[in-house]
Amino acid sequence: MLASDAPVVLLQHHGLDNLGGKTGLAMLRYRQGPILAVVDPAHGGASLRAITGIDREVPVVASLQEALPLVGPPERAVAVVGLAPSGGALPEEMRPDVLAALEAGMCLASGLHTRLAADPELAARVRPGAWIWDLRREPPDLGVGAARAAELPGHRLLAVGTDMSVGKMSACLELQRAARGRHLDARFVGTGQAGILISGGGVPLDAIRVDYAAGAVELAVLRAAMGCTDQTLLLVEGQGSLCHPGSTATLPLIRGSQPTGLLLVHRAGQTTIRNAPHVPIPPLPHLIQVLEGLAALARPRTIAGAPKVRAIALNTAHLPEEEVEAALQAVSALTGLPCHDPVRHGGEALLDALWAPASAE
Repeated sequence: MLASDAPVVLLQHHGLDNLGGKTGLAMLRYRQGPILAVVDPAHGGASLRAITGIDREVPVVASLQEALPLVGPPERAVAVVGLAPSGGALPEEMRPDVLAALEAGMCLASGLHTRLAADPELAARVRPGAWIWDLRREPPDLGVGAARAAELPGHRLLAVGTDMSVGKMSACLELQRAARGRHLDARFVGTGQAGILISGGGVPLDAIRVDYAAGAVELAVLRAAMGCTDQTLLLVEGQGSLCHPGSTATLPLIRGSQPTGLLLVHRAGQTTIRNAPHVPIPPLPHLIQVLEGLAALARPRTIAGAPKVRAIALNTAHLPEEEVEAALQAVSALTGLPCHDPVRHGGEALLDALWAPASAE
């Protein structure tokens, strides 16, 4: 686990200005704990804000050796792989900096599919007391789902998307930030590598065998909800999409979390799956009906009512500011639901749309 106050150095090799580095970019935007440096040979010495637009003061350096003077005692620091490369293997150009981090006494955290702790060269460099955390590993204590989360007090909001990488995690984290600004008990359940690294825990859903996926989500939700009350807001990070022909994640997330409400996340103007343009995204009203129909199934008979899509989080990052309001209004008119961009404008308006009706139940 990555402690919330652990000093971090992000290994972001050639991923600081593109979606290949989305794990590290998400940490830069949302991690509350210290990030001491970003290592990217392509941008050493440049301004993080100028490259990414993220309003955070973190130096960008070209190598791990350049980062070490910024780290302090290296045994307290964690080097984090911030890339999500195709195939999930450690990029060869990053290996020298990973070795340098381990040789300096740092720990290593990775969300790659390849297990770095099983790499003999890397394992041999781990200093006493240090560790390699491969977070994409199936937990040992899994069982099948049993709808136990339905009995929890409080509100469980699951983010569901019209495609992959549309902003499900970001919407949840913006809502958590807004809720905590109001001193609400808002908790986040990470289900992917970035969400787990930011929050320090969760379930790596894409590493779980399909028969245990709902049970793994259920267990993560139960753990996150310990001590919750009727006023707790539990935000469950979505993965994948029902609309994507290669995704199987949405159903176990619905089954395992037993949500009290759904948040639909969509990219403005997108009509087909980004990596499969021959596959259309259905009209949003139709998709909402399907989602609500699925969420109404496999629920205990003692639980009244079925989850509804409460609002739309619209990703407008690609739109100029003058086009945003019209896009929000068009989706709201189409669906009859509140529609906001929580990343662009903050999570306050979306929280207002979600929390008021939820609290009235």
